[in-house]
Amino acid sequence: MGHDRSVRFAEPTVSPRVLAWTSEQFAERIDEAMAIYVEAMGYSPGAGHQRALTARNHVHIDGFACRVALLEDDSLVGFGYGYTTARGQWWHDLVRRALTDEMAREWLDGAFELSELHMLPEYQGRGIGREVLTQLAEAIEHRTMLLSTPDADTRAFRLYHALGFVDLRRNYLFPGDSRPFAVLGATLPLQSDGP
Repeated sequence: MGHDRSVRFAEPTVSPRVLAWTSEQFAERIDEAMAIYVEAMGYSPGAGHQRALTARNHVHIDGFACRVALLEDDSLVGFGYGYTTARGQWWHDLVRRALTDEMAREWLDGAFELSELHMLPEYQGRGIGREVLTQLAEAIEHRTMLLSTPDADTRAFRLYHALGFVDLRRNYLFPGDSRPFAVLGATLPLQSDGP
């Protein structure tokens, strides 16, 4: 069943609540989530459509977990999700080749891949992304969490480092994106201190 809700209905002064969603709940609203992805990353709407196709497959991967930020009227303003990374997955295999064998064994084997974490721009910098990420990390049983993020001094990059993520690879170019990315990893539980 589709939803005709817009991704925002309220003033940014309203604080969203962070909730766990099942794979089925996320699948129902993937298009809304990918509209947030497009806006947060500065991609074209076509990229959001393509990412939605990929995300529809992600919900079936072992270890899938999701947290969302919703306003009182059920408008989606942010989300984060991931799953257990494994050989044969696009991101996993690219990152495995980018790391040394020792790093790959230490960080990738049985890790949780944070596939996406995005907030609408007007909700960024308010601690909502931190709450989505920390709730997600607390809910999983993996030893490590890995992610990739644009390799630039952004709020997201600073947040990841504040929570204990370390650089595993910098200036990495993923196929299909001309921007360099950083591959980061954290041992769970995440650090709770920092800005």
